[in-house]
Amino acid sequence: QVQLVESGGGLVQPGGTLRLSCAASGRTFSMNTWGWFRQAPGKEREFVAAIRRGNSAQYYKDSVKGRFVMSRDNAENTVSLQMTNLQPEDTAVYYCAATSGRLILSTLRIPDSYDVWGEGTQVTVSA
Repeated sequence: QVQLVESGGGLVQPGGTLRLSCAASGRTFSMNTWGWFRQAPGKEREFVAAIRRGNSAQYYKDSVKGRFVMSRDNAENTVSLQMTNLQPEDTAVYYCAATSGRLILSTLRIPDSYDVWGEGTQVTVSA
């Protein structure tokens, strides 16, 4: 089993920066695709970013490209999301997710493609 725990959320002003971390434990070597999703009040959970094992490429939601960077530290078993120039529309609960599947581009943006989820961390962008 794999467990995920997110941290790093908080309140930030527009234009500010936050770094989210996802600490993984358990059989992390079995996970092949890692993702970040977010869910704002009254909205469905949406894809933010993803990265696949053995592939340096990252994939992003269009509205966060150029502002968010996802990375994975294999030695530390952590996945991070560096978020810059945050805007009020980025306000949401952010979730880390993982799956043993080697997701293709059309499926890595779909929440149901992931097997393991963290509890989430709140990000609020407000003046």
